[in-house]
Amino acid sequence: MATASACEQGWLVAENGRATGLLVRLRQRSYVLPWALFLFAEGTDAQLRAVFHTHIVTLEGAGLSSLLSELAAQRVTELLEPDRTGKFSRATGPCLTSLSIVENK
Repeated sequence: MATASACEQGWLVAENGRATGLLVRLRQRSYVLPWALFLFAEGTDAQLRAVFHTHIVTLEGAGLSSLLSELAAQRVTELLEPDRTGKFSRATGPCLTSLSIVENK
């Protein structure tokens, strides 16, 4: 898996190649999305959207362009919703401030 600092960012990346699925951990619920259902990802350094056949995952934060390349390689294994105080922290480097998921209709 990834280093502890990657977890503080809000995501974990497989170190040895492509992951088979993505675990999205919200405070109240968790989702497992297989990478086989991944369609595309797009966004900026401040906001990303990962579109799967069944769900759309929206991420906000800072320095997210590095996460975009990891999504493209399907190496991300876990996304972690920040706690409520995480939205206001002034972390240096890439980090998530918001994570949401909705059904893709």
